[in-house]
Amino acid sequence: MTGTGDGGSHYDALIGLGSNMGDKADNIRRAVALLSEAGDIQVVAQSRLYRTAPWGVTEQDWFVNGCIAVATELSPAALLKRCLGVEDTMKRVREQRWGPRVIDVDVLDYRGMVFDDPDLTLPHPRIRERAFVLVPLAEIAPDLEIGGHRLDHWLAQVDAREVTPMSESK
Repeated sequence: MTGTGDGGSHYDALIGLGSNMGDKADNIRRAVALLSEAGDIQVVAQSRLYRTAPWGVTEQDWFVNGCIAVATELSPAALLKRCLGVEDTMKRVREQRWGPRVIDVDVLDYRGMVFDDPDLTLPHPRIRERAFVLVPLAEIAPDLEIGGHRLDHWLAQVDAREVTPMSESK
């Protein structure tokens, strides 16, 4: 089951990206380029980038977050492996849960699948409580349903005041 993103583009998966170290916006752009460079992942929609407050560990620099919709024939596990490979290539260090990171690349949804194993849970288990994911995701997949409710339902449950677009154009 593929979804329809911005402009009617069909997608297979939704991916969230975030950075709060170095040139944050450039880190996001580089991660998107690395994800698609092999040719087996095509970006079909991309949200604006948003400046966001830190979540979880709040004593750290602000983040840049965004989401992309992709078309791919990769399995969920292979897509996750590619996302983790991008993090490794960009030298992400995992010292503290929810701590500072040069890049974070998360598989948020894959063809509407509900899946839970030690390496990957779909949809992403904290998607409903994170305004920094819900706001950009609503730009590219407004009809997405998580837990039986559309994104606008979940957006109404979170405080999105500290999720502000960095630019008006996508």
